[in-house]
Amino acid sequence: MDELLLARLQFCITTIYHFFFVPLTLGLSIFVALLETRYVQTGDEKYKHQTQFWGKLFLINFAMGVVTGIVQEFQFGLNWSDYSRFVGDIFGAPLAVEALLAFFLESTFLGVWIFGWERLSRRLHAAAIWLVAIGSNLSALWILIANSFMQHPVGYTLRNGRVEMTDFFALLTNSNIFSQYPHVLASGIATAGFFVLGISAYRLWRRSGDQDFFNQSFRWAATYALLGSLAVIPIGHAQTQHVIQTQPMKMAAAEALWNSEDPAGLSLFTWGDEAGRRDIFAIRVPVLLSYLAYGSPVGQVEGINDLQAQYERQYGPGDYVPPVAVSYWSFRLMVGAGFAMLALAAAAILLLWRRQLQRFAYTLPVFTAALFLPYLANSTGWLLTEIGRQPWIVFGLMKTADGVSPTVSFGMVLFSLAAFTLLYGALIVADVYLLVKYSVGEGTEAVEAEPMAAL
Repeated sequence: MDELLLARLQFCITTIYHFFFVPLTLGLSIFVALLETRYVQTGDEKYKHQTQFWGKLFLINFAMGVVTGIVQEFQFGLNWSDYSRFVGDIFGAPLAVEALLAFFLESTFLGVWIFGWERLSRRLHAAAIWLVAIGSNLSALWILIANSFMQHPVGYTLRNGRVEMTDFFALLTNSNIFSQYPHVLASGIATAGFFVLGISAYRLWRRSGDQDFFNQSFRWAATYALLGSLAVIPIGHAQTQHVIQTQPMKMAAAEALWNSEDPAGLSLFTWGDEAGRRDIFAIRVPVLLSYLAYGSPVGQVEGINDLQAQYERQYGPGDYVPPVAVSYWSFRLMVGAGFAMLALAAAAILLLWRRQLQRFAYTLPVFTAALFLPYLANSTGWLLTEIGRQPWIVFGLMKTADGVSPTVSFGMVLFSLAAFTLLYGALIVADVYLLVKYSVGEGTEAVEAEPMAAL
């Protein structure tokens, strides 16, 4: 074990911790804004109570997201200083815009929203939460613009051992962002939908609190979860097709495709010899991978061995194969969780449409457990996105091993890794405690009586 591995572990752990909160913030901000909009339209107090109840959980999640996200940028200058020197001219611009524009927008109007109850008109108060939702999702957009450069570099020139920006518009219109951002946005909607669905199902299952309140929440959440799940699958498919064009090694690793095939079969299950780069046992559906990649029963999908030889000619000697087992199973867990969410959201809508939710009350524990599915999909999706790009930190331009700080010692990174892991673990415990306390530990009457500013 060396400094590079520890630095990678630290960034991986802190990023995954942080990304527990991000999709829920993106999706739940819109969900709360929709509820308050309905309150403004109808004047029905039950929508105000819905807004306050789910808004309180949004605030807890938002606060945890901010706390865990602060560390991310510091790591660039500490553990990854050579990377920061190399890419800072480009990477810093979208991150600066995110902080100065999007984050200030959402944080400012979040304060207005928290303290504006009974002080602002209904319309102005609803406008505040919509500005929070817009700011949150703009924040994600700018961060993904920065990340897209790492996946598919554009708008740059190499000068004096650094990449320098030559076309800011090219950075904004990076082809990677047009599939990556909608995929993250749809994932956020699905995450929020299943979050509300799971909590509502639990309260209905345990007959805790106002049952009419949680029946209404369940109906809204089922629709929201279905919309997110319906969107995330075709958008994810489009993103996969883009990856095949720009990072073919990532897709080859995700399919454990050792040799190029035309047409290529889709792996249902592969047990492979990663060191020997060959199958030991595999079940594949003939032609299906080519069809998914190109919309045609013919079309070559490049394999790991052929790409390795190509990259050696292009970039020089080295190992250009990412961890295949991690990429393969991350891809399947992500896709499997996505289809499971679609099936469960559709089942919830069907039960509601037929007015048979109470008759099939035994499904409520299933919907409660489904709350964890989007977290599985989100985490494994990011593992595939980042680990599948290895050994590159900026694809085709800089290897991860060349980005680590040369002056940070093994002991320093080990200490910070242990400290942040323990700290983030404590924050997760605190977050779960608060979410449980305010979602399943109280009746809805507590929300009605307690002002939002008390959080």
